[in-house]
Amino acid sequence: MCGIAGIIGRKASELLLDKMLFAQKHRGPDFTGKYCAESIVLGHNRLSIIDLSEDANQPFFSTDKRYILVFNGEIYNYLELKIALAKDYHFTTKSDTEVLLAAYIKWGKHCLEKLNGMFSFAVWDTETKKLFAARDRFGVKPFYYSFNDTKFSFASEIKTLFAAGILKKSNNQVWASYFSFGSYGLPNETFWEGVHQLPGGHFLEYQHDKLTIEKWYFFEEEINKHQKTLPFEEVKATYHKLLEDSIKLRFRADVPVGFNISGGVDSSLLLAFVNRVQNNKNINAYTFYTNNKEYDELPWVEEMISLTNNPLNKVLLEVDDIEQLALEMSVLQDEPFGGIPTIAYGEIFKQAKKDGVKVLLDGQGMDEQWAGYDYYLNKNNSVVQGVTKSPFRTTILNTKFLKLAKKPMYPKPFSDEVLNLQYRDLFYTKIPRALRFNDRVSMGASTELREPFLDYRLVEFAFAQPLDYKIKNGIQKYLLRQLASERLSDSISFTPKRPLQTPQREWLGNELKEFVNLQLDKIDSSIYEDWFNKKALKQEWENYLNGDNNSSFYIWQWVSLSLILNDE
Repeated sequence: MCGIAGIIGRKASELLLDKMLFAQKHRGPDFTGKYCAESIVLGHNRLSIIDLSEDANQPFFSTDKRYILVFNGEIYNYLELKIALAKDYHFTTKSDTEVLLAAYIKWGKHCLEKLNGMFSFAVWDTETKKLFAARDRFGVKPFYYSFNDTKFSFASEIKTLFAAGILKKSNNQVWASYFSFGSYGLPNETFWEGVHQLPGGHFLEYQHDKLTIEKWYFFEEEINKHQKTLPFEEVKATYHKLLEDSIKLRFRADVPVGFNISGGVDSSLLLAFVNRVQNNKNINAYTFYTNNKEYDELPWVEEMISLTNNPLNKVLLEVDDIEQLALEMSVLQDEPFGGIPTIAYGEIFKQAKKDGVKVLLDGQGMDEQWAGYDYYLNKNNSVVQGVTKSPFRTTILNTKFLKLAKKPMYPKPFSDEVLNLQYRDLFYTKIPRALRFNDRVSMGASTELREPFLDYRLVEFAFAQPLDYKIKNGIQKYLLRQLASERLSDSISFTPKRPLQTPQREWLGNELKEFVNLQLDKIDSSIYEDWFNKKALKQEWENYLNGDNNSSFYIWQWVSLSLILNDE
């Protein structure tokens, strides 16, 4: 996992490229590489994971020097692909980077269908003067770009584009929708005007100042292929086999690998399979806690670890550190992030780096494929259970600014409403948001995060199963829990879902009250002050302090904006 950057056009320069690579150096501290020619510069920050030799450094050239690759991510099935390509390509390294380039040379854009991995990459063809770039199916690895009539720039992080001279100007519509509906934008959008994302499952081509973007991963079609009812035990056995293979592939690394664990069934099942697949009880496990028994999941984590005896690294998050950590996290994220839980998660990766563990596995993705969220049970999907009041406060927004907000509307490609909710969460809301948070968190500590449950084979297979395999007698993720019960205690296998939590709601109104006051004062004197009805905002804050604090999401929205002001 690394960082990539490039500029194509008359204004491309090595000086600008150097600034870009410096801005994202945390993504790859092991080597910085550059390719500079007339009207094109390409750069790479390397985090060495597979084939640690300098022969695998990037930008990576084909043997005939025609193609040049910069690549961020991992191709997990690179060994199998290498065998298939051996007759057509003479390999000189043991890297997945070279396999990826060989695959592109042989199959062109159709190589994407053969890749099992997380990736964003760009290939420059020195003969045709064409750039080809692509992003993995679910958008695990980022790809941002900006272009006009004379220049196309791309990078792994938004701040990298700003370093290249792209104007930092707020996308007011995205911000208004964030405050009004909690939306983080569509898959091609960012919070900054003129800065775009290549959506997951898409590729782009840039040639002669012309940009074209196409979809290459047609999830809906793949689901239709899988939608045939199989016996429950057969489905469970197939999923078991796929999960084992996914974990095996994600242990391919030339550096130490560990994993994150919470008290839920997903990460506990991951731990059980990790030990089964690797047959190694010395693999490090990581979790965080806050010394608050109402939120900490340590009892469940320690129960699970007592069954496996893996070394457990418990990372304490203390409220006194939040202010500084929040500022650091905002710089990493470039956009609003998920509050104190994201900060806590970041501390895990810092500890792993100190321990020399360069790769961590995570349990992201099970709820979306097995219908694990509460609202999948609510047919009307109008009110999430337990909430009777909106987590947003549109009354604090200036009327003119509020009119910019657009309620997100998502495609509904399936006749089943639960499938449409799963589809929304997978491609538009929960997964894209979590993947962006997690990429910046892990790369901020120069570590790699891998998500075995997001292997596309697992997602497609689970997604296509009948609803009563997912939810039965009110039990969500039913098949998954049955699979877990064969290896874990019932108290773990059938525990209700507990969102990753911290005492954010209490901390913001007590220990961090002055911190929040400071952030509100900064907004008051910033270029964003006219977005708000100041009197209404201050009243909502007073109401929160006086006990109207069922949700802290809207408070964190304001804090997020203020933190971003620190970078301007």
